[in-house]
Amino acid sequence: MNDLAPLLTPEGRALLDEVRGTDPARELAVATRLRREHPAELVSAALGQARLRQRAVAKFGAEDAGRMFFTPNGVEQSTRASVAAYRAERFKALGIRSVADLCCGIGGDAIAFARAGIRVLAVDRDPLTAAAARANADALGLAGLIEVREANVTEVDMAPYDAVFVDPARRGGRGRIFDPEAYSPPLSWAVRTALEAPRAALKIAPGIPHEAVPAEAEAEWISDGGDVKEAVLWFGTEPGAVRATLLPGPRTLLGRGLPDPEVRPVGRYLYEPDGAVIRAHLVAEVAESLGGGLIDPTIAYITADEHHETPYATAYEITDQLHFSVKKLKALLRERQVGTLTVKKRGSAVEPEELRRKVKPQGPNAATVFLTRVAGAPTMLVGAPSKPSATAGGAS
Repeated sequence: MNDLAPLLTPEGRALLDEVRGTDPARELAVATRLRREHPAELVSAALGQARLRQRAVAKFGAEDAGRMFFTPNGVEQSTRASVAAYRAERFKALGIRSVADLCCGIGGDAIAFARAGIRVLAVDRDPLTAAAARANADALGLAGLIEVREANVTEVDMAPYDAVFVDPARRGGRGRIFDPEAYSPPLSWAVRTALEAPRAALKIAPGIPHEAVPAEAEAEWISDGGDVKEAVLWFGTEPGAVRATLLPGPRTLLGRGLPDPEVRPVGRYLYEPDGAVIRAHLVAEVAESLGGGLIDPTIAYITADEHHETPYATAYEITDQLHFSVKKLKALLRERQVGTLTVKKRGSAVEPEELRRKVKPQGPNAATVFLTRVAGAPTMLVGAPSKPSATAGGAS
C-alpha cells in the first residue's frame, strides 16, 4: 500500500465498510468475491487497511480505529491514545494554544492536541504518512484544527507556535534504534529546537540513560496499565525535575533526590514498583512512603512488614523464602496444590516458562514466585497478591 487516495474515494470507502472486521481466515474468499466487481489493487488495499485497523484498536479504541487510516509503521510507532491525551492536557494546562507537531506520523498526538482545543501544525516528510495524518484529521472531524504539511521538519518555521512537540523516528530498516543520535532527526537537533521554543516536549525511548537527559529538561516516564510506554523531556517547565506518571489516573510521583533505600531482610510483604517508577529512579520515594527497604542493593523490589496501599507498586504477601532450588520449589507447590503459577523475575537468568515446565504445577490453588536475589544470593520468594485489611495503613 503506497497510496491512500483510492481508499478515500466513494468506492474505496464503501469497500472499507464491507470488509470491516473480516476474519483473517476468510480473507482469500472475501478477496476472490470482491475482485469480481472491484479492481484487485483496491480490494487488496481495503483488506490491508482493515487488518491495520484491527491492530490499531488496542491503541486507539474501536470507534476511532474503525474510522482512521494507518500505515504499518504508523500502527507500530504511534502514541497510545490515552498517553497522547494525557500529554495534550499537560500542554493545555501550560496555556498552550498552538503547537508544531514534528514527525507527526499518522497523527495520533495531533488528534489529542486538537481534541484538547489546541491548534496543530502536523509535519512529516513521508508522503504516505502525511496523507494518513490528513485523512485522520478529516475522518475525526478535526481538520479545522490540524494543518498537515509534508516537509522536512528541520526546515519548518516554529516561531508562530506556542510550543513544539517532537517524536523522532526510533526505528530503521533493521528495527529499533537505541542510539539517540541515530534517531531521525537526531536527539541533539530536537534538543536544540526545544531550547529555542517557549515550551517543548520531546518523546523518547524509556530506556534513555539519565545522564543523557539535558540539564534544562524535566524528565517524565509514563506507564499505562502497568506497561512503560515512553519517556518525555519537557522544556520550559521544571528543569532537573524527574517524575513518574501512571495511567489511567493520572497519578504522578515527583522525585525528591532521596538516597538509595537501605537493604533489609525480607519482611511479610514484597512490593513490585511500577515500571515508570523504576525507569525514573524513584524507587527510594516509594520505599520511604511504605516504610520499606530493598531486598538487595541492585534489585528494585521493596520489602516491608506492613501492608500499605500505593498506586506506585503492587503488593504481595510472602509466605516462603527459599534458596534457588527447582526441587524444593516443586515440592512446595505440590504440597500447596498450586496449579496456577505466576513467575516473575528480576536479577535471575532463569526463564519463567522454563521453570514452569520443570515444576509442572497442578492443583486448584494459585501462587506467585519471584526469582531474584536477596543480599546477593539467588532466591525464590513465594506468595500471592496482597489484599489490604480494614486496619491496614495507607500511603499516597
